[in-house]
Amino acid sequence: MSESPSPTAGMRRTPRQARSQERVNRILDVAEDLFARQGYAATTTNAIAAQAQVPIGSLYQFFPDKNAILQALALRHAEKLHQELAVIDEAEFVTLSLSDYVNQLIDTTDRFFSENPSYHAIFMEVQGTMRELEEIDEAADAQLVQDLASSLAKRDASLKPADYEAIAFVLVKAIGTLLWLALGQEQPFRQRLVIETKRLALQYLQSYFSSNLIPDSNSAGAD
Repeated sequence: MSESPSPTAGMRRTPRQARSQERVNRILDVAEDLFARQGYAATTTNAIAAQAQVPIGSLYQFFPDKNAILQALALRHAEKLHQELAVIDEAEFVTLSLSDYVNQLIDTTDRFFSENPSYHAIFMEVQGTMRELEEIDEAADAQLVQDLASSLAKRDASLKPADYEAIAFVLVKAIGTLLWLALGQEQPFRQRLVIETKRLALQYLQSYFSSNLIPDSNSAGAD
């Protein structure tokens, strides 16, 4: 399993004071907006610094180049998604029906993607061109797989560790890929894909944990 990347991967130095952290956050916020509106290739570090109202030298104190800024944005996005999913408390998970858990898991992920549309716009442009971003994405997925495998083991201890990891891997990759692809679709087809993702995940989990399933024929199609 991949190790999580450093939260400062790509950065020249880590901000240690509140004022420095605020400046870095402002640089990232501006960069995210510019990358999404005018494209990664068309955005310059000078434009980012100017709109963030920081000297270009201050930007370079933290980020050696535009690529490093993009890596920091990818890390920030991955960490935010992990925090959102962590809200689904493990103790609560073991008492939920699988259908309710699938709804929470997928609705939370879909809502996060919907509330952060710039991420999709930016990374569709650069997808497959930067190995650093692929490594960040792989490490983020590995952490989600580890968390989900642990939760599944607490729900039902009858399987082997390799089973939980394989099940979690399939779920993380399938849900993430389908919801990512759904972002590029028009409504209502996008919402239909969310519903189908729920159906797929529920039936897959039910094949392993049917004894723990509290049947709910309507929840797999809930909004």
